[in-house]
Amino acid sequence: MDKHQPHAEPFAIHESSIAPGTTCDVAIPVSQQVGGFSAELSLRILHGSEPGPAVFVSGAVHGDEIVGTAIIQQLAQRVDPQKLAGTVILAPAVNIFGFLAHTRYLPDRRDLNRSFPGSKKGSLAAQLANCFLENVIERCSLGIDIHSAAVHRYNLPQVRIASGSPYLVELAMAFGAPVIIESPLRDGSMRELAAERDTPILLLEAGEALRFDRLSIDIGVSGVTRVLAHIGMIEADDGLTSVGIPARANKSSWVRAPRGGVTQRHRKSGDVVHKGDLLGTVGGLFGEDLMPMVSPIDGIVIGHATLPVVNQGDALFHIADVANLEHAGDRIGTITEAILASQPKGPAQPLLDEDEVI
Repeated sequence: MDKHQPHAEPFAIHESSIAPGTTCDVAIPVSQQVGGFSAELSLRILHGSEPGPAVFVSGAVHGDEIVGTAIIQQLAQRVDPQKLAGTVILAPAVNIFGFLAHTRYLPDRRDLNRSFPGSKKGSLAAQLANCFLENVIERCSLGIDIHSAAVHRYNLPQVRIASGSPYLVELAMAFGAPVIIESPLRDGSMRELAAERDTPILLLEAGEALRFDRLSIDIGVSGVTRVLAHIGMIEADDGLTSVGIPARANKSSWVRAPRGGVTQRHRKSGDVVHKGDLLGTVGGLFGEDLMPMVSPIDGIVIGHATLPVVNQGDALFHIADVANLEHAGDRIGTITEAILASQPKGPAQPLLDEDEVI
């Protein structure tokens, strides 16, 4: 960092004022629980000693998607506010209600990520969405929101971004997840709300609900760190001095069980597949009457079911339709070349959420 830069001013949030170069935990009241106890939005503010942008990193917007919590715990130990330009707001469990109950939803059975912008006098979901909007999103110029697959389902670490933004592609490439997915914004989602306020958001999908896995955590911590370096908040390698062609997609296909029974999986998340490749089989309780499942497209498996016992129609494999599949990962000298070489094919299509594919 430039030693000649002016020092940062204190960062005010809720009822707290955080001095430059310090860390502060803030609990913002949201609502009152049944027993009369206050439910709060818990944040850790890392306020840098030098001026710079404000960035938030959020986990458990869906309460059972806890891998973001583990990623944020590590970031809280690694980011030193004395060596930081700007402010990082860490929100390890936005939906604290679902987090404690091990469920995706809030007690009012609403999906927080369909409740933005919310309101102060609305439902519990609306109150929490509005609290996060006013205290976090509106304070920041960038957000990184971390999600995972549903229970008994695994997602290859992948960054999802709004289509048509070269800047988001650049940030996603700096993040360095195996796959970049361009997906239209969903009504009431945090990404849609933030886009309306010109706040770009990277959404990391990684791992499985109610589980920690080392690959997802390592990619998440490294990715956030590289993004902070890329936008000049910390001194570290952003990974873009010599970039590779990313695996990029804006549409995908689900492969569902052709019958009920027990599956034998031949492919997993991260595997490159071609149209007609065998993904797995489903047979009866004695292994009889095996039925094959094959890939309908060329692409990369970005998600798979982990529970072998299935019903007919269960979604078992999620395959991204990747542009330039054979050259993904090849080294290219500049980010501009990498962006041009990995343009996805055709218009972006909506990706189903985890509660919509089961």
